[in-house]
Amino acid sequence: MERIRVLIAEDQELIRKSLGIVLGMAEGIEIAGMAENGKAAVDKAGELQPDLVLMDIHMPVMDGVEATAEIKRRWPDVKVIMLTTFQEVEYVVSALNAGAEGYILKAIDPTDLAGAIRLVHRGETMITREVAKALFSRTMNERDRHPVPEKTKDSEYGLTDRELQVLQYISEGLANRSIAERMFLSEGTVKNYISSIYSKLNVHNRASAMRKASEEGLF
Repeated sequence: MERIRVLIAEDQELIRKSLGIVLGMAEGIEIAGMAENGKAAVDKAGELQPDLVLMDIHMPVMDGVEATAEIKRRWPDVKVIMLTTFQEVEYVVSALNAGAEGYILKAIDPTDLAGAIRLVHRGETMITREVAKALFSRTMNERDRHPVPEKTKDSEYGLTDRELQVLQYISEGLANRSIAERMFLSEGTVKNYISSIYSKLNVHNRASAMRKASEEGLF
């Protein structure tokens, strides 16, 4: 079995070591190294060439968002999953726009964390349901404060009913497999719908799609 080499970037030593122990016992995952700040994460990403970086947001010297942007600029094939708390949801869009493929809560169950790493390594985008709901709630509140003109509707973007349904499930934080099961479709078909949605909305990831959908009143 192919092993996924993971670099853990976390400034709190106890959390860093705990993550290393937990993930080190997960099948198919190997701890390539650890970094105590964003700059060290960038340096070690270049030195170790991991498959994936598990990145904390708030770290000294260089924060996780800046480190993610630098890693994706220099080594675009390296995947990045951000670790966050409920209080840091405002960083979701910044981190994903910087190129991160995943965004999960630090309180995630270890088994789910290993599953998220495997999912992102396969090329999926991972946003846990809790983070997705918090982000969607935040963007909806912003929309309520700054209403968009009534003319801005889904017809302007040419989204089909199926695509709107997929977009709704994305906003609920569902992974492609769960969407496929609910819609009685294959995962490949769901991926095609998502690619079409991204193209029509001119976005590149789930967070941006959710934000634009709420801002433009597509739901």
